[in-house]
Amino acid sequence: MELTGKIIAVLQERGGISKAGNEWKIQEYVLETMEQYPRKMMFNVFGADRIAQFNIQAGEVLTVSFDIDSREYNGRWYNDIRAWKVDRNVAAPAAAPAAPAAGAPVPPPVADPFGAPQMNASSEADDLPF
Repeated sequence: MELTGKIIAVLQERGGISKAGNEWKIQEYVLETMEQYPRKMMFNVFGADRIAQFNIQAGEVLTVSFDIDSREYNGRWYNDIRAWKVDRNVAAPAAAPAAPAAGAPVPPPVADPFGAPQMNASSEADDLPF
């Protein structure tokens, strides 16, 4: 899966020693999409080599490829979103279409074949009783 957005938080790196005696490191990040209604996703990068390779900084706009996995611990389930690829060659998203400028001409009302008066969709009058 992929998601494009801006890195809004770089969380504290964590690490330790596994049961097998191997050292491990994990870094977590928060990405916010750049949509009309932005969403946030926390993902992680596992391994010191990948953390250094990706070198993710706050404020960057990235496309993150990730896998989602779930695991059970003490009767509760937890999601794990792990990045496996990061692309920096992301163009800024296109701006949303602008609203019509004030003073722009308003189209004439549409005629109803039954003779009922019609309101323009852009009309600011609101004759609804609710």
